[in-house]
Amino acid sequence: MQSAFGTIASDACRLLRVVVCDSLSLVRILTIIPIMKKIFIFITILTALTLINAAAQQTSQAAAELTFQFTRLSGSASNQFAVWIEDSQGRYVKTLYATRYTANGGWRRRETSIPVWVRQSGLVDLSRSQIDALTGATPRTGVLSYTWDGTNSLGAAVSPGEYVIFLEGTLRWENQVLYRAPIRLGQGASMPQVSAEYSGDAGADRLMIGNVTVRTLR
Repeated sequence: MQSAFGTIASDACRLLRVVVCDSLSLVRILTIIPIMKKIFIFITILTALTLINAAAQQTSQAAAELTFQFTRLSGSASNQFAVWIEDSQGRYVKTLYATRYTANGGWRRRETSIPVWVRQSGLVDLSRSQIDALTGATPRTGVLSYTWDGTNSLGAAVSPGEYVIFLEGTLRWENQVLYRAPIRLGQGASMPQVSAEYSGDAGADRLMIGNVTVRTLR
């Protein structure tokens, strides 16, 4: 009888120890869960911030740069130019710069003033604030550079791929020049070939724009 009772007591003790141990384990688990949640939330936020920072750095990094020698000419109906980006399908992406006279309505009075840019940019439909954001006074003689940050006209980053940068200049009245160069965004730095197409009889007025170079930066 005593032996049976001792066995039962022993089994009860072992069961009690198991219950106590399991209870302590449960308490520990319940204590750790909030900490694990906090760690998980912290890791999630840190990962999101890292991704956002990487995207911001890529967007802020220049994608391409166009540089040229500008010589301001005397007389009227000259010194107008624009720099803009299109995709490989000829769809407008963004204007980097356009001279103020043309952008502010001069194209209505003088239809030969950088007409390709006027058409491609959809200038007729742009608001005053949109126009003000891309225009500036005609610069002085010197080396000019315009940089594309890899975004479209809405400020959103564009996808890697094939693009074209344009520089159009109205040299004098109907005498025009249109420079273009391919941009392969996302394929690393390069110096693409720049081509030029003249229309009219520019003559000496060709000096207005010269030594055009383009660099793809990423």
